[in-house]
Amino acid sequence: MATRLTTQDASFYFLEASSTPMHLGSLAVFRTPRSGFSYENLLSLVEQRLILVPRYRQKVREVAFGFARPVWVDDPDFDITYHIRRSALPKPGSEDQLHDLVARLTSRPLDRTRPLWEMYLVEGLSKNRFAIFTKSHSALVDGEKALEIGQVILDASKNPPAMAEELWMPASEPKESALVLDAITEMIVRPSEGVEMIRGVARGVAEVASGAVQATGKVLSAVRTAAQVAPSSPLNAPISRNRRFAVAKTELSDYRKIHTRFGCSINDVVLAVVTGALRNWLLSRGEPVTASSTVRAMVPMSVYVSDVRAGYDGSTDRPVGEPDSPDEVHGPESQRSEVSSFLVDLPVGEPNAVVRLSHIAHATEAHEKQSPGVTAHTLMRISGFAPASLHAMGARAGSRLSQRLFNLIITNAPGPQFPLYVGGARMLEMFPVSPLFENQALSIGLTSYDGNVFFGLNADRGAMPDVDVVTALLLESLEELIDASNESRV
Repeated sequence: MATRLTTQDASFYFLEASSTPMHLGSLAVFRTPRSGFSYENLLSLVEQRLILVPRYRQKVREVAFGFARPVWVDDPDFDITYHIRRSALPKPGSEDQLHDLVARLTSRPLDRTRPLWEMYLVEGLSKNRFAIFTKSHSALVDGEKALEIGQVILDASKNPPAMAEELWMPASEPKESALVLDAITEMIVRPSEGVEMIRGVARGVAEVASGAVQATGKVLSAVRTAAQVAPSSPLNAPISRNRRFAVAKTELSDYRKIHTRFGCSINDVVLAVVTGALRNWLLSRGEPVTASSTVRAMVPMSVYVSDVRAGYDGSTDRPVGEPDSPDEVHGPESQRSEVSSFLVDLPVGEPNAVVRLSHIAHATEAHEKQSPGVTAHTLMRISGFAPASLHAMGARAGSRLSQRLFNLIITNAPGPQFPLYVGGARMLEMFPVSPLFENQALSIGLTSYDGNVFFGLNADRGAMPDVDVVTALLLESLEELIDASNESRV
């Protein structure tokens, strides 16, 4: 029997519009090993790992008349070479050229007649490097049971043990009559859901799905503390489907230094860095910034924690969520992931970096006292690197709230502090590409990995032509906090 999309999967599927393609992405940059790395290497590796993400061989099949949510069915014509593609930059390819390519690829919707994902091997990068860009539809990746393809091809070793070969045969695709019969049966068994779907025929399935998400989604602690409309901001404007993509790379040790000096969390430092950058970006645009000006962010924070059975007491000063060794990742089952989502007003009107950090620390502390994190299932066990899936969870958390309640989403997905590999090639950088919601011109995703913190900024091409300014200001904002930390020691 075909598996039906969950209510939220269906909402992402139906609510996708030309201006808001609902896929999330990741850009990973690798050093080419001496043995080389080819398109055939990538094909072979992904074929071996597809057993870990079976949904990547399935497509969405809608039910006639909208009687029920669509179902996942095996694609009888699955062609891995359609999904894994090859691209090249003119040598020597620069970072700017790579980011322009990612922006163009992010702008393109996925083919709904096939499994909803694509992967690109990007060759021609300077300094003997290549990149892998992956995009997966938000309906495909829930961050818990359905993981993202990019994470399952990563290994903690240059030479991982070979996986057992798998002979995959697609199940027969159900006939339309069978899908309708199943839908009618569900309507009889669950009459309330059936009535709602029938109403959808008249007023649109997308509206039903959206309403269902608001009705059945997990209650977020943010709703308790902030129900008013978000402040007016140039971050909120009509958008097209065309994108710009920009990145910033910073050192994790700087965040640790600031966190230790001022007694706040690493997440607080991250938000303070973003706040300083947004403040100066608004000023660069000539926007009115007063002492009371704020930008409201939806902040789904994702962390790895160990429960009481593992002896975790929170006393370590290491940022939560950053396994320092493969053993820590592969360790006890008590290691788990949590996602805690809340709204926070970023004090962009405050000119003092330390005061901004203090305001944010107090706001996040109040959130932590009100509600613990929402426990998620244990994620990827092969390499322990699950930022893409954690960013998916963040996007889902954001979708449960009306976009009128916040100006932008900032997702933070910690990764391991040791090198990871794809086919023997060491991963040097990993930048998230989070989707944009309607009338939201910018999303910020960041991932910590191997001693660095990587920012990925996905922006509307027309509404934010100056997104590169924001990335430069992120570095300035971090430097301002470092200077403040050094001065306070004197």
